[in-house]
Amino acid sequence: MAQPRVPLRRLCGFRPHSLAHCRRPLHSQLQTRWLPPRSLRLVRSASSAAGKHEGYSQKLIGQQLRDEWSKYSQFPKVSKADDFEEGKEVTVHGFLSRRRVKHSKLVFADIQVDNGPAIQITSHFEHVDSPEHLIAKALRAIPLHSPVSVTGTIVKLHGLPTKIRADESEPESSSAAPAGFPTTVSRIDINLESIQPLNAFPKDIIISEGVQFPPSSRHLQIRFSEALRSRLLARPQIGFQMRKTLNDLGFTEVETPILFKSTPEGAREFLVPTRRPNLAYALPQSPQQYKQILMSSGVRKYYQFARCFRDEDLRADRQPEFTQLDLEMSFATGEDVMQAVESLVSKLPASLNAQFTMVKGGDDVYPVPKRGLKAVDDDSAELRWPSLPSPFLRLTYQDAMSRFGVDKPDLRIPFEIRRVGQVLPAQFVSMITDLESPVVEAFRFRPELGAEGDSSAAAAKFVDELMKNLPGPLSRNSDGTPVALVIDSKKPLGGLSSLGFEGSTNLTSGEPNLEDFQDLEDGDVLFFQARENKPFQGGSTALGTVRTLVYHEAVSKGLLPRSFDFKFLWVIDFPMFTPDNEADPGQGGQAGFSATHHPFTAPLTNEDVELLATNPLKARADHYDLVVNGVELGGGSRRIHVAKMQEYVMREILKMTDEGVGQFSHLLEALRAGCPPHAGFALGFDRLVAVFTHTDSVRDVIAFPKSMKGEDLTVKSPGRITKEQLATYHLAFASKK
Repeated sequence: MAQPRVPLRRLCGFRPHSLAHCRRPLHSQLQTRWLPPRSLRLVRSASSAAGKHEGYSQKLIGQQLRDEWSKYSQFPKVSKADDFEEGKEVTVHGFLSRRRVKHSKLVFADIQVDNGPAIQITSHFEHVDSPEHLIAKALRAIPLHSPVSVTGTIVKLHGLPTKIRADESEPESSSAAPAGFPTTVSRIDINLESIQPLNAFPKDIIISEGVQFPPSSRHLQIRFSEALRSRLLARPQIGFQMRKTLNDLGFTEVETPILFKSTPEGAREFLVPTRRPNLAYALPQSPQQYKQILMSSGVRKYYQFARCFRDEDLRADRQPEFTQLDLEMSFATGEDVMQAVESLVSKLPASLNAQFTMVKGGDDVYPVPKRGLKAVDDDSAELRWPSLPSPFLRLTYQDAMSRFGVDKPDLRIPFEIRRVGQVLPAQFVSMITDLESPVVEAFRFRPELGAEGDSSAAAAKFVDELMKNLPGPLSRNSDGTPVALVIDSKKPLGGLSSLGFEGSTNLTSGEPNLEDFQDLEDGDVLFFQARENKPFQGGSTALGTVRTLVYHEAVSKGLLPRSFDFKFLWVIDFPMFTPDNEADPGQGGQAGFSATHHPFTAPLTNEDVELLATNPLKARADHYDLVVNGVELGGGSRRIHVAKMQEYVMREILKMTDEGVGQFSHLLEALRAGCPPHAGFALGFDRLVAVFTHTDSVRDVIAFPKSMKGEDLTVKSPGRITKEQLATYHLAFASKK
């Protein structure tokens, strides 16, 4: 009996965009099984019902694939820059980002092109049977946000607004736009002659202003967040300018291996197993040892944008893998390196001002390519990257810790820390701490509360909210929690009654180093904190953390102005060694302390060399950190270039085992081969881009960042390993305790 014939359209269930509409709802992001397009599934089921043989079904599928692929994969090439003149026909590619139907015969739409000019297309027709009507119909039928190829005649070219053009003194812009667009055009108006979809945006993904997608849809967040996309566009331009500067300074770019070996530099490593039993690579914490070997190799000035890997606890400015701009100079001192880095960083503001302008989007401020601007208001046009004074300010580690309570101070904060314990009554000190003979420090915070209302009450409200939400390390500090006193002229002793008459008088008398506490006004807040009377250790004190917290909370609540300045400084003269702690693995020696920076850092002076043998914890290192606005951008040092000195530090001072010292045999051998004096620096490139694009998180300048758990939620890594994979690398699952 013959099988009934099934019409091809029923057999295929074919619709114009069926291949593109894989009906997968946005909320089912955890679903990992890919479903074939509906048209292909219908072919399979229909052919089975009709009893068709396998070959016939596969032939129909092949025909559909060919037709669908031809429709979306064959399109005209984009026009060249020379073609963009008024009256000429051009072709552009981009996303259909906005459509405005003025009336039944007139439609406007925008084409989104990153780093390129704003493009507006116009479709207009007079008669329903005209070719223009078919074009308008096609434009209205394409789903918004779909990639398209557009051909039409240029009606008008709009030049860059004069007020945001690069100054003549600023450097020429690098190629910041896709090839094919003229460099002086900010907007192009085109009369539409044809439009071709290159794929179709699905209807089940809802786009609205300010939409936030889950991390698993990072591709959508990049595409529909102007701030995120603009920061990613600014990142390579910053890298381009830095490469240009380094090349002009005579540096040579050298790539170093990613598959390294495990060495105790100071951070936890990621291991990469091999098929050879008991052998593994380690991903590099930095190219530190390779670049020192290069100095012994005769490479005079080295640099590299290096990928680095550290298995550390994560936070907003830290990722398990990150990009670092590494450089090293032979026959050089730390002074030479700091001058080179200042030159490198100081050229960035002019370069960014030539290519981008900062715009405000809600509470966010971010760069937008000038040629992609639709409109620039006066406020946005005034937001420019400020020039950087040279040389940068320098502070010793001791000064930074005593004045700001942190080794990466934010100089925008308009108040400093002072020691006040010498003028405070013992009764007050005993109220704020149980320590014997503590150091008591304080700072004055003056919020901008305006002339109206009760300023003391407003300040007290701010303090109450702040103290209720103190981070755990501050609220549970064994040295005592911070204490805040609000100045209020209506209260006894102006709000300082807990200090007593003598204490409040001594504090406000204007003694040397206590001038900050003179001329107190209603609404001023004094913060006090005690700490142990011992040399500074680590990166911050409790009061230093409070100072930073108060500033950021005040800015967020409008009690202090937000600053867009860059306050760069060098922090120098760090301790060469730091007592061991539970957070950092150090170098694994038995001395009870480890290198503050890394074990290759040279002592600062001859006196510090002598201290290595008598009191290593008092020795200072020739180590320098670059800091801006409370962010440590990078650090460097002069290196130990003499093999005997390097081995002495490892073996006799850090008390590393023979095996531990042996892990650095390659470096010791390179130093022994007449290695010249050298110094270097490593700059956190992700952090630098974050600072210059005004965001607090490096995740905003990385296309696919890791979560706080070190997971890539877009591709769902790390993945579970199988028994077969373990067997390949001679490993086994750990037994559960």
